[in-house]
Amino acid sequence: MAHRTPGTEEPFIARDATYHHAPPGLDERVRAAVGRERKARLAGRAQRFALWGAAFAAVAVVSWNVGLMQGRAGGDLVERDVLAAHMRSVMATGKLTDVVSTDLHQVKPWFVGKLDYAPPVPDLSSRGFTLVGGRLDYVDGRTVAAITYRYRLHTVNVFVWPAKDAAPMTPRMDSRQGYNIVHWSREGMERWAISDLAAPELASIADAM
Repeated sequence: MAHRTPGTEEPFIARDATYHHAPPGLDERVRAAVGRERKARLAGRAQRFALWGAAFAAVAVVSWNVGLMQGRAGGDLVERDVLAAHMRSVMATGKLTDVVSTDLHQVKPWFVGKLDYAPPVPDLSSRGFTLVGGRLDYVDGRTVAAITYRYRLHTVNVFVWPAKDAAPMTPRMDSRQGYNIVHWSREGMERWAISDLAAPELASIADAM
């Protein structure tokens, strides 16, 4: 502590000031405490990142599931349209064909000018499917081509329209109200075949086409 001596301007410093040394181990304890605090902050930050990641993952899963359900719902609606169109055509009061012919060269040109696309009309007689004719029908919010075949005593309707996705889709089989339905796409065309045929026999039409 500095004091001024009477009669002089120069201070003097007390030489008996007490100096206290740090207790043994204090430095290590301080460092350890700082280290623990740093680890706690890092752990908290990692936990927050983990929670954020989990939240983002949950959102992604929910979005994927919603998209999947929407896709299934859309396909289900089209399948219902296909079933309704087929049932209308085979009813006694229904109309199975607009053009009646076993000749694909007569059925295929009939669609010209009636649709904005040219539906393929393959000859499947070698597989047991006899061409009966064709007609216009309404499926998935648009006018589509319906190609009708006979397999023994069974009526088979094949609905054809341009596919939304250019990628081909392998045949998928389903059944509804006693009818089997096979859905596939190829060469830019989406196809739905429906009949009361047994599933393996109906599936063979997709391979034949």
